[in-house]
Amino acid sequence: MARTLDNLDHRLIELLKVNARLPMVTLAKALGCARSTVQLRLQALEDSGTITGYTVSVKAPRKDANIRAMVLIASDSKVEYDVVKGLSRRHEIVKLYTISGRYDLCAMLSTETTEELDAVIDKIRAIKGVVDTFSTIILSTKLDRPE
Repeated sequence: MARTLDNLDHRLIELLKVNARLPMVTLAKALGCARSTVQLRLQALEDSGTITGYTVSVKAPRKDANIRAMVLIASDSKVEYDVVKGLSRRHEIVKLYTISGRYDLCAMLSTETTEELDAVIDKIRAIKGVVDTFSTIILSTKLDRPE
């Protein structure tokens, strides 16, 4: 059952997007409510699947990850969940999107070398349910706006 978010939930999420490590006391003070309220709201957001995890955001990309690529993936729709699960295990995949059209998924990869990229693409193709792939290397970033 989907949880309806109110203004307090939205404000809590925005604070956590900026710094997911803020102490409960700091969050409560910023939101103007009790620490126990923040704890309950946070637990409810996690339980409902609204908050799916916490991560680290770095200002600069890894110095050793020089090769970035986009891999379009066509999959058998009956096992797409398993394909996504298999792709999620690859640390080289930094983003994974569902897309429409000839391909079903778009994986954004980051590797140190073209040889490593080639090996990762081979491993993607070996995942049961992957029907076809199309890969392209990203040469440079012309625009990068925050999401």
